[in-house]
Amino acid sequence: MFGQTGGVPELPEVEALAAFLRERAVGRVLTRIDVVAISALKTVELPPSALAGLEVTDTARYGKFLDLDVSGVHLVVHLARAGWLRWGNTLPDAPPRPGNGPLALRVHLDNGSGFDLTEQGTQKKLAAYVVHHVGEIPGVARLGIDALDPELTVERLGELLRDQGSQLKGALTKQTLIAGIGNAYSDEILHTARLSPFTIASRLTNEELTRLHTALRTILRDAVDRSIGQQAATLKAEKRSGLRVHGRTGLPCPVCGDTVREVAFASRSLQYCPTCQTGGRPLADRRLSKLLK
Repeated sequence: MFGQTGGVPELPEVEALAAFLRERAVGRVLTRIDVVAISALKTVELPPSALAGLEVTDTARYGKFLDLDVSGVHLVVHLARAGWLRWGNTLPDAPPRPGNGPLALRVHLDNGSGFDLTEQGTQKKLAAYVVHHVGEIPGVARLGIDALDPELTVERLGELLRDQGSQLKGALTKQTLIAGIGNAYSDEILHTARLSPFTIASRLTNEELTRLHTALRTILRDAVDRSIGQQAATLKAEKRSGLRVHGRTGLPCPVCGDTVREVAFASRSLQYCPTCQTGGRPLADRRLSKLLK
């Protein structure tokens, strides 16, 4: 399940992937892209072949979008829930055969290296775009302020949440409000801030807002620091190793020793510590509530 793996790429992992590609791909010429899963390609104005023969000049991150700047033409990827980037120092030269496997796109560089974009599972949500301007991508254009933007001060965070009548967990993961935070790190931020995920975002006190802002900065910066320099293949394991409540249902909270609990939804779940976050009161698990009806 989504909430159990901790492997979904969020801001720290995408930031690390951008740094990883900056070190290995920048300065190389992109020779070709093999599109294996046509459904992954979301733009039609520019074909992937438009990138062939151009030099990779930079990489960047926009929220949870990864951008490969190829001499002013951009290959932008959103890895979604089950997508990942797999680097290869030597890629097969023969084009891969289309099929039902995880491979979506393969990017070849002029020294024989490159990377695969893969997606596990049956729900294919990985998205790749070839554009002249990153802002052309609707999902990027709608992004709110980046979670690590220096302009996201306590005051700015308060202004953003003031009009949010939703639960705090949902507000933190709303990409049009704050970009980059997903299911796992929102659990970690709320645990560190000692706030219930079901707290109404607009009702935070000034003291709670300060705790939330401090936790948001600390959790994400620490995760980025742990992730930068990791090989792409080890990033998911590094993410899991740093989580204190997310994906740890039934295990002791590392802060107080209480049992980490879970609230499950249709396609994901959240984890929290009752002692640290909800005054010792377990939250209703809606999955269990439905069974009891």
